Amino acid sequence: MNTNEGYIKFKCNQEKKGFFFSGEAFNYINNWRQTLYNHELIGAYDNGIGFGNLSIRIDSTNCFIISGSATGNYAELNKSHYAKVIDYDVNDNYVKCVGEIKASSESLTHAVLYEVSPTINAVIHTHNKKLWEELLHSEPTTSPGAEFGTPELALEIKRLVNHADALDRQIIIMGGHEEGIITFGKDLEDAGNVLLDYQNKIINQK
Repeated sequence: MNTNEGYIKFKCNQEKKGFFFSGEAFNYINNWRQTLYNHELIGAYDNGIGFGNLSIRIDSTNCFIISGSATGNYAELNKSHYAKVIDYDVNDNYVKCVGEIKASSESLTHAVLYEVSPTINAVIHTHNKKLWEELLHSEPTTSPGAEFGTPELALEIKRLVNHADALDRQIIIMGGHEEGIITFGKDLEDAGNVLLDYQNKIINQK
């Protein structure tokens, strides 16, 4: 897998143009993005590589709006920092998106969650070493061989939701992606509060 400044180069067919993004939907996702940024669950490492993203399902489709690639570096986002994923192919590591920015390279992990359960309407992907170390294997965890940004990771997530209790726990730990954690739920409040609750219990109270 080729990389560029630390980012996985997946196949992204981008229609570089604006898309309908209502003010209500933007404020909803962006306010939660700001909350996660303020809690250092979205951000950037010292070397400038950004981490963390979030998405919301569009109506009852498998399309979704997701924060764009490498946006963890920015303290605040605007509409141009989001993309709409309109098609994907897990096996080919392929995503088609519309927007002025490319969709996050973690888009396929979001896509499979929306695909496997109609009850999931929001997904959050974060990096946190302390949380990751504490929750590894104690919560549903992907295979160590399923690396970041690969079809194998997306398929592992699909397997866990279908055959483990990940859907009920609303959290998946990435065994092959150090620090990587995904939470999800019926909306961003649901997915976000799962993550913030773990942060409060494991980090803030120690």
